[in-house]
Amino acid sequence: MVFKSYYQWAAIALAATAQLSAAQTTTSCNPLNKTCSADTGLNKYRLNTDFTSGSLGRWNTTAGTVTSTDLGAKFTVSEQGDAPTIESEFYIFFGHVDVKMRAANGTGIISTWILESDDLDEIDWEQISTYSTEIQTDYFGKGNTTSYDRGTTVTVTTPEETFHTYSIDWTSERIQWLLDGDVVRTLEYADAVNGKNFPQTPMRIRIGIWAGGDPDNSEGTIEWAGGETDYTEGPFSMYVESVDIINYNPAQAYKYTDKTGAYTSIKAINGTNISSNLATSSSTGSVSVTASSTAVGSSSTAASSSSSAASAASSVSVVSGASASYYTSVFVIAAVSLVAGLVQY
Repeated sequence: MVFKSYYQWAAIALAATAQLSAAQTTTSCNPLNKTCSADTGLNKYRLNTDFTSGSLGRWNTTAGTVTSTDLGAKFTVSEQGDAPTIESEFYIFFGHVDVKMRAANGTGIISTWILESDDLDEIDWEQISTYSTEIQTDYFGKGNTTSYDRGTTVTVTTPEETFHTYSIDWTSERIQWLLDGDVVRTLEYADAVNGKNFPQTPMRIRIGIWAGGDPDNSEGTIEWAGGETDYTEGPFSMYVESVDIINYNPAQAYKYTDKTGAYTSIKAINGTNISSNLATSSSTGSVSVTASSTAVGSSSTAASSSSSAASAASSVSVVSGASASYYTSVFVIAAVSLVAGLVQY
């Protein structure tokens, strides 16, 4: 893997701030400024969406039109103003996300997926099509865009022709970016201004495509995007085959208890019960799960998958308001069911 120094594009990135913020960072209620409603959570440990099935599942289209095809969800830029986007109808609070996608071609076209919270914590994957063998990783804490020393660029093979799995493994201790299961970047909590700029609040998953090279954008944005987009060469389409999500802290909702934006202030809500603070690490290691690994083809694979799930769940400090004995019972029942199923075969 090859990393570009951010100094090669920091100057033009600063000029692109306004457009990038408008395209990616939005919030209807910032809990650092006022009291907001609790965020709807993903109340189970794992969720997979196969976009080749003809359904978007638990995803909302927030801009443009996203269609289902045999290759997956199709995001297309055909003319100025097109920026088709979907986002999860729920939030996760620390977790692992795999997005299997094929980036769009076309000068200045940006294929991207991000994690973003209500207080503008953000973790990014962005593919700039002009740079056909490179993809950028980035992060922001609380919407802080005062400097651009956070980004790296990673080499990827034919991203506009080949489906690759772009992953983020996110805990309270560190963030890892993975490309096809291999870790290409790690950010420790302390390395983000001693945690001040470390993304650490419940996030939605947003996937979309937009024209950074649109002629109406600033000169800095167009240069960052690799040049001006010529819409007559389009349409330009990105495909997302699947998204696999592991939520390290399943809950019906997540509530900010103060205006610090610290992960220790977030409480998980299940029914009328509110958990204690989620103050410890949600995971101690990367859960490198690609979309293809969700298909269980043998008893050994099933056993391994169950073991990984149990291990990851046991490292979560609090997953809901239910008692520990309840979850022990669930795992026992799951184990017995697994053994029973294997005996049948």
